[in-house]
Amino acid sequence: MAFRVSGGYATEITIPAEKAFAKPAALAHAAAANLLLAGTTATEMLAVTHAAAGETILLHGASGAVGVSVLQQAAHRGIHVIGTASESRFDEVRRFGGTPIMYGEGLADRARDAAGGEFAAALDAVGTDEAIDVSLELVADRERIVTIAAAGRARAEGLRWIVGSAPDSSGFRDSIRGELVDLAGRGMLEVPVSRTYPLSRALEATRFLAEGHAANPIAFRRRPAPWCLCTIVRACV
Repeated sequence: MAFRVSGGYATEITIPAEKAFAKPAALAHAAAANLLLAGTTATEMLAVTHAAAGETILLHGASGAVGVSVLQQAAHRGIHVIGTASESRFDEVRRFGGTPIMYGEGLADRARDAAGGEFAAALDAVGTDEAIDVSLELVADRERIVTIAAAGRARAEGLRWIVGSAPDSSGFRDSIRGELVDLAGRGMLEVPVSRTYPLSRALEATRFLAEGHAANPIAFRRRPAPWCLCTIVRACV
């Protein structure tokens, strides 16, 4: 497994040794290819908002790649997550430990009802104005609201915005890679994959993602070896 590297649309790449991790035997190749991009983003979102055991947090985009990792990591830490999703994805949110609510008009009231109390933090993985507006309404401390997809709103409102290319984010994400690999290897962190494609159909896969069909990551397989370490994730990370 390799993270963070460039050149994913390839059958072979050369990487620095410190970027490589042994794939746990229990982790399928497609899941391994998708583990660390969404996983490290999710870990950082929880870290910068100081989410702690016993707290309730709001998660926008709970059924996406980053959201599913947030749900699982939060559950392991004893954090209750109220997560927005389409109704067709509610079972997915519940499966990973969250309480699903529908986005759209009336979201703030539905979130309050589901929480039965105050929200300690809000995590935005979708970047809509609704997500930011509701987060501001429900969480008083703007230091505990983070987005990975609404940089403009974050700057305007004084919220946290994180991106993997920033030095602080890059260093943090590198530091927790081994922990996530270990969790996945012990069966404590699942990585759902929407579809797999041969590398020759990369354009088709990109179109599939661009049209918004994939709730979870996709992976490319190659021959004669079964997989290559390349991935596309729908969420902006």
